[in-house]
Amino acid sequence: MSNSTPHIAVTGAAGYIGSRVVDQLQKTHPEWRVTALDNFYRGQVRRVGDIDIEHVDIRHREELAAALDGADVVLHLAAVSGVDDCDTNPDLAHDVNVQGTNNVAWWCRASGAALAFPFSMAVLGDPTVFPITTDLPRAPLNWYGRSKVLGERAIETFAEGAFPAHLFMISNVYGEHTIDGTTVSKGTVINFFLNRALARDPITVYAPGTQARNYVHVTDVAQVYILSAERLVQQLSDGITGVERYEIGTDEDPSVMEVAELVKTIAHEERGIDVDLDVVENPRSAETLVDTFTVDTTDAADGLGWRPAQSVEDTIRTRLRETEG
Repeated sequence: MSNSTPHIAVTGAAGYIGSRVVDQLQKTHPEWRVTALDNFYRGQVRRVGDIDIEHVDIRHREELAAALDGADVVLHLAAVSGVDDCDTNPDLAHDVNVQGTNNVAWWCRASGAALAFPFSMAVLGDPTVFPITTDLPRAPLNWYGRSKVLGERAIETFAEGAFPAHLFMISNVYGEHTIDGTTVSKGTVINFFLNRALARDPITVYAPGTQARNYVHVTDVAQVYILSAERLVQQLSDGITGVERYEIGTDEDPSVMEVAELVKTIAHEERGIDVDLDVVENPRSAETLVDTFTVDTTDAADGLGWRPAQSVEDTIRTRLRETEG
């Protein structure tokens, strides 16, 4: 990499996490050049601050290469994300998550640009060893997890001897954020429970209810990419190649029922809202059902200087306190 101003490209820039990354990149490094790309499959915004998001589909290699031209670092967040979406649209999930990621990684190999890529803890299936680390065996239970394993393997193969890459094993992302007045959210379990409570509808918990998840706030996840971009710029300068893996999670791993009970309690305390909890049949036949989900985030703290700042209870309380109606 030259001594010129770093050029960062973000795929999936209109999405839940990507839009927050573009926003925080501008605020943290206003001197950097940022290119934002999305095909608007699920993207909720079209512009972030001073940056227009370009309509680019990572499935199309020539279009992608033209859009990424000159980038030093690619923060690759474009994906068909989530178990349900991948089960419903398996061909699309393959084309985007597998072939699209291969296209991005191949471009990085050809150009020498650095790469950051998230792969969900869905790659682990039902882990039997805790705390979670990136060294655990891959045993995905669903197509979403399998597609992420394939992306992870491709990047590891392409990066060797060619470019530096950071691979993030990310816990369940929750929370919402605002981009230029637009609230950007996603139907994650905590957001779903909050919306049910605010609508005075029963909170439905998938059986058995004891399944645990580790939770990390969307703004904390976005900060990972800022720190990653800074490190990757330095690694490019130092001529470092190959992958580094980081666990991105928190010390909060409640069961689904515990989260539902927390929402129910805080809804009553903050708003006088009383809702029922209903345990319903789990429509997902391939879901992680472990009752503990501790995560070792030492590598992210040591390697990137990252520490999460948000908590589940504070996020729930703030959302209920601030939402009118």
